[in-house]
Amino acid sequence: MADARPAVLGTLVVLLLAGAGWAGYSADLLRTHPAPAAPPGVTTGRALVVRTDVQQQTTVTGMLGYAGSYSVIAPGSPAAAGGTATITWLPAIGTVVSRGQRVYAVNGLPVVLFYGRQPAWRALAFGVSGGPDVRQLNRNLAALGYGPGLAGDQFSLATQQAVTSWQQATGLPVTGTVPLGQIVFLPGPLLVAQQVAATGGPVPAGTPLLQGTSTDADVQVLLDPGLAPGVRAGNRVLVTLPNGAADPGVVTQVSRVAQNPASGSQGQDSPGSQQSPVVPATVRLLRPWHGALDQAQVQVAITSAVDWNVLAVPITALLARPDGQFAVVVLERGVGRTIRRTVPVQTGLFDEIAGDVEVSGPGLAAGQYVEVPSP
Repeated sequence: MADARPAVLGTLVVLLLAGAGWAGYSADLLRTHPAPAAPPGVTTGRALVVRTDVQQQTTVTGMLGYAGSYSVIAPGSPAAAGGTATITWLPAIGTVVSRGQRVYAVNGLPVVLFYGRQPAWRALAFGVSGGPDVRQLNRNLAALGYGPGLAGDQFSLATQQAVTSWQQATGLPVTGTVPLGQIVFLPGPLLVAQQVAATGGPVPAGTPLLQGTSTDADVQVLLDPGLAPGVRAGNRVLVTLPNGAADPGVVTQVSRVAQNPASGSQGQDSPGSQQSPVVPATVRLLRPWHGALDQAQVQVAITSAVDWNVLAVPITALLARPDGQFAVVVLERGVGRTIRRTVPVQTGLFDEIAGDVEVSGPGLAAGQYVEVPSP
């Protein structure tokens, strides 16, 4: 059983002694056995002793954002073959561009977003050698409904027919081939963050037109090095968003090295002050985030330790003893009355979010009731 953290115990002692009348009440309970009746004016209730898994959770501040950093680069333009290639349309900042939609336009013709990690680097037509770019093309055409079952890394006659159908539907020149610059491959949907180029200007071949991110919300947190060893990729967390909602998340990455934080980052010390090293970590939200508060601060409850199948009671059931330890009052049914028995306990992990604490003590068992202050 893990030892309770001293800082957590100190906080609990203050909380337990702060309730009106409860400090005197707990002292009376600990001086006698069995414990006396509650003093007049102090209202109490009862809570069940349960056997469960107790998680130690710590809340840290994080920064809400979006995963990934994408650049839309024009390798060339099919419109340039007949003359000057001019940017005639760019999506507004904040626009989400999905598969099959135009990501920009040149000379009035759309350049379309397809999904894939291999960037476009050549014209694609019947007879070209197979490769990952052709595989991506086939998958996207199939996903858009132009080539059901189309797969593989070869530009087949079926691929040519699918390209022809796609070009007809999107207003592109119908050639059955895909010139370099007619499609852009990105890993997924693009959330536009910046227009680097401008409409009316020439296509800057080889340099970005747009900058953006994915649409997958994530949270960047800076962990205290003492907390970081207990946090691993795959750990579940709870993120309190700017609108007050608490959404589940999962840790996707924890840096292996501590870093010196930038001055003022995530609400840390002011510039010029001495700052302690931190360990960066990334949390992915498990539900879609539709808010517009990019770079907003959030609270992240991280599980840093778990004890399985242990006894637990509400934290409010703990009574401070003169020796610095804790006890609980067990409620037992007697003949015509309730017997209150004070049991010294050892504490383990504290779940400050759920309000439970791991305990063990002589005769303490699941299914018993312990005394707690009433709300």
